[in-house]
Amino acid sequence: MRPLRIINAVAPIRICDNGGWTDTWFAGHGKIFNIGVYPYIEVQVEVFPPDAQAERIVVYAENYGERFTVTPGVRWQAHPLIEAAIERMGVPDDVAIRVAIYSEAPAGASTGTSASVAVALIGALDRLTPGRMTPHEVAYAAHAVETEMLKRQSGIQDQLCAAYGGINYIEMHRYPHASVSQIRVPDAVWWELERRLALIFLGRTHDSSQVHERVIRELEDAGPDNPKIAALRRAAEKARDAVYAGDFAALGRAMAENTEAQAALNPALVSADALRVIEIARAHGALGWKVNGAGGEGGSVTLLCGDLSHVKRAMIRAIEADAPPCRAIPIYLSRFGLRTWEMAGQ
Repeated sequence: MRPLRIINAVAPIRICDNGGWTDTWFAGHGKIFNIGVYPYIEVQVEVFPPDAQAERIVVYAENYGERFTVTPGVRWQAHPLIEAAIERMGVPDDVAIRVAIYSEAPAGASTGTSASVAVALIGALDRLTPGRMTPHEVAYAAHAVETEMLKRQSGIQDQLCAAYGGINYIEMHRYPHASVSQIRVPDAVWWELERRLALIFLGRTHDSSQVHERVIRELEDAGPDNPKIAALRRAAEKARDAVYAGDFAALGRAMAENTEAQAALNPALVSADALRVIEIARAHGALGWKVNGAGGEGGSVTLLCGDLSHVKRAMIRAIEADAPPCRAIPIYLSRFGLRTWEMAGQ
């Protein structure tokens, strides 16, 4: 049977999150700079009459090659984030749906992929009922799925970046309440920043929960005025000011300072693989480097390269040759955050 409607949603992932760790409950208040980039998360929802398929809600997690059904009120088993987001939004009784979710960004790359999945899925499901959630509302709903429903530790910046896209300066006044100031720059600065950035996946899924729990315990005991947290906030402010000024050298310094501040929280947050990538990047004249997300084993590093594109390409070749299984993920800056649209079934 052909669908009655097809709902589409896309949301960017996040890189270069200066000030990460300050968007958490134990930081109290925070300042975060981040950049939304593509490849984006894609969600497509096919809408059918309620009796069109045996199970009313079917999900295809395309990257995993898995199909599963979701039954409201039944314990989440296959992909809890997806199932919890569907339960939070609800599916009207008068429709059945098939949901396909896909990402070209690898899972576990420390680029906020799970938050982007939740934002895109919530944005798509929002179109099943009258009225539209604002980007801020979608971000907070996605954050609540992780923290309230799944009981996970989660800052707020990933969801906000996925919802808004672009280059952001986020001020968290009191967890989880925050304002988002999007940084507008001339096209030439935007294009040059895009040209200079490189995203290096370290080849392994991000997994450092024990390190993170240890850091959280230490920060919780120290309180929001901890000098280590203050250093991260300053790195976010410096990155914001550098982009407004079109000063790429200053942006690179802010990124490097943030990575040093991450290591000050715990040396294990900047892994040996990340250090090797940074060493190669420095040898090729890179201006800055940021271990994405909270840091730890696996994940990814954002690099800010110098003036010459051929040197950037040589750097990427050297990283991929010298530090396998590291590889570059092509990216470009997102002009938009969450986008949703629909068409009638054909």
